[in-house]
Formats: sequence, structure tokens, C-alpha cells
Amino acid sequence: MKKSKLTLYIFIALVLGVIAGYIYNVNVIVNINSKISTADVAIKSISTHLLTVKDTTTAEYKSLKLAKTAQVTIRSTNDSLRDDKLEGFTILSDIFLRLIKMIVGPLIFTTLVVGVAKLGDINAVGRIGGKTLLWFLSATLVSLLLGMLLVNFFEPGVEMHLALPDSHLGTDIKATGITLKDFINHVVPRSFFEAMANNEILQIVVFSLFFGIATAAIGDMGQIVIKAMDAIAHVIFKITGYIMLLAPLAVFGAITAVVAKQGLGVLSTYAIFIGEFYFSLLILWLIIVLAGFFVLRTRVFNLVNRIKDAMLVAFGTSTSEAAYPKLLLELEQFGCNSKIVSFVLPLGYSFNLDGSMMYMTFASVFLAQVYGIHLSFIHEITMLLILMLTSKGMAGIPRASLVVIAGTISMFNIPEAGLALLLGIDPLLDMGRSATNVLGNAMATAVVSKWEGELTAVDLVINDEAA
Repeated sequence: MKKSKLTLYIFIALVLGVIAGYIYNVNVIVNINSKISTADVAIKSISTHLLTVKDTTTAEYKSLKLAKTAQVTIRSTNDSLRDDKLEGFTILSDIFLRLIKMIVGPLIFTTLVVGVAKLGDINAVGRIGGKTLLWFLSATLVSLLLGMLLVNFFEPGVEMHLALPDSHLGTDIKATGITLKDFINHVVPRSFFEAMANNEILQIVVFSLFFGIATAAIGDMGQIVIKAMDAIAHVIFKITGYIMLLAPLAVFGAITAVVAKQGLGVLSTYAIFIGEFYFSLLILWLIIVLAGFFVLRTRVFNLVNRIKDAMLVAFGTSTSEAAYPKLLLELEQFGCNSKIVSFVLPLGYSFNLDGSMMYMTFASVFLAQVYGIHLSFIHEITMLLILMLTSKGMAGIPRASLVVIAGTISMFNIPEAGLALLLGIDPLLDMGRSATNVLGNAMATAVVSKWEGELTAVDLVINDEAA
């Protein structure tokens, strides 16, 4: 079957990407990385020295400033050169991700409108929405709590023993939490077309809910809209089938670029942290599957088998968004009612990012351990609750997890500069987070379908040509 071949091709692309990335790193990128590392050390040393010079009018101060500017230029030049050298690989994943982004907005709009309109009334929307949010909040709490428990158990940062950095040294990540105004801006659309153009999933969901409810409210006239939207959705599903043929190439390009840029050394340097985080993700997977087992029974294993392609795509490209069209198709073929899938899944992509949730507590406490900062039980619970609230506005924000972490750790006097420790390995960690997000959203959709009595007893037997 084509489906099993796609899984094989994606896995082969992963392996070949690691090999190609290593070869390219050793033969092309290693000298550039060496110059960047040398410049980084020099910049940090000069910055520290500058802080000891009290008189900014002296020749020494001006000389240090010029030396720092020169090193910054060297770093910037080599950084751009490295990106140019990797462009051939990154363009493969960029094309795939652009094509996915091209269809995600219209797909969410059409399927959600059809789903809400078919529900029939606002009471049904409220009932299903309540069950969905109950699962989402429970999953979020479990993910955050598990990350906090496991990072305290493993203590990956304790052995690093880093001194507290100077307050003037930081990273380029904006250290701010998600304010209420930011959250509202991400929820309430100013323009439907602007939301579609920017792929603001949460805003598209809000407009779609209004549109779907209004379509149901006008009765028979709304049937024309439902049929049109349903037809458009099926056209987009067909396009999805074409785009998924490029998935192995996209995975190869993305993995090659990451390994070529960082080298295999990044794996050995942070091997303990990466290993413990992925082991923690595995535990979270088991909990998600176990929770699904209580509702779905043995069919939960069939569900996991069905979505493995979507999880591999998310893992390879480091974004769960890339797996959305494929995941939607698989859930319907699993037996979930299309109206439930098109209602729950888009919400999940904004409110149910289990892998990202666990990472935020894991990484935040890790940074505290690195600098020997003791966090009491009350502090950690407070951090968990803050992350639970602020993370709900993270949909659509670039490097969202790091942004939310930056805003949260500053409240506990954990140096923002510590985020530099995570920047090098964040792409590797993002792969696991993205795959976990896909699993969590698939399970949530299947469970809500079962609760609503909208899950067929047997998986649909559908030709996988378009999937």
C-alpha cells in the first residue's frame, strides 16, 4: 500500500538526512562554525571586560568597543555564509511547509464550518466544546506536571555548575510573557482575510465558529453553503495527497540542514539532557495512549498505527502544522465523525500542545538547576500555573516555547541568558515536541468522538491514494 511506502520513505529520508548532514558538516560547515565559535568567545570576553571599565571616554574603552564591533561583524558574516551554504537543503523543507501553509487555513475554515453547521445548534457546539476543553485542560496539566516531576527526578542541569551570568549578557529572544492583550489579539480576528493570510489558526477558528453557527441558523438556505464547503474541503484533501508525496524530500532537507549546521557534536554535548527529555516524552506518550485506552479500548493501538505517518512528518519538519491535513484524513478514516474532527482538531492546534507544555516546565527548571537556583515546591507550582495560562496564547508565535519560557523564568530570577544553552539543541527537541502534539490532538479527537457516540465501530476502508 502507498501508505506503508510513505512511512518507509520518510524513515529512509531521516536516516539519509543524518548521514548527509554529518558529511556536509565535516567537509563544508565545520570551518565556518569554528570562526563563529571563536567570535562568540571573543564577544563575551570583550563584553565582560567593558563592564569593568568605568570611564567610557578612555582610549581603552573605545578600543574595546571597536574590537567588539569587529567580532560581531565576523560572526554575522559567517552566520550569513553558513545559511547560504545550507540553502540548498532548507529550500526542500521550505517548499513543503509553504504548500502545507497554503492549504491549512482554507482546510480549517471549510471543515469547521461544515462540522459546526451539521451539529445543528449552539447547544451541541457548547456540549462538545465543553468536553473538548475538559480533555485539553487535563492533558495540559498532566503534561506540565510530568515535565516538572521528571526534570526534578533526573536533574539534568545539576552537573553543569554554571556561574550566574552578568545581567547585561542575554539572548536575542524577547523576554516577555503573553499578556491578556496579546492573547486577545491572537484570538479575535480583525479581518478574516488577514487571519487567513497570516495563518492565525485561532482567529480562523473563531470566525469559522461564527460562520458555522450562522449557517445552521438560516435553515434550508444554509444547505447550499454546507454542500459548497464540503466540496471545497474534498478538493483540498486531494491537493493534500499531492503535497504529501513531497514529505520525504522535505524531511531529508530539514534533517540534513539541522545536522549540517550543528554537527553531531551537539548530540554528544547535550546527550544527557536530550536523552532524558526524549525519555520523558516517551512516558508522556504512554500516558496519552493509556488515557485513550480507557475510552477507546484496543482500538487505541490502531489509531496510533494510523497516525504514525503524520507523526513522522511532524518529527522530520519540526512542526505539527505540517501534519494537520494528513491527520485530519486519518482520523476520519479511523471512524471519527467528520463534524467532530473538524471541530476538535483545529482547537487542539491552539489549546492542546502536550509536547510543548511538558518542554516548558522541563526546560525552565533545567535552567534553574544549571545556575544552582533553588526553587521551592510553591515556586514550581506557581511556575506551572503561570505556564498553563500564558501558553494558551502561544499559537502562531515563532519559537513560541522559548518566548513563553523567557517571559516566565524572569519572574523567578533565572537568567534569560541561560536560554542560549537551549538554542543549539532546540531544533532537535522541537522534533519530539511536534510529534507529541500530533499524538495528543489525535487522541483528544478520537476520545471526544467516542464520548459523543460519533465513532464508528470499524475503521473505514478507504483507498489511500489520496492520503
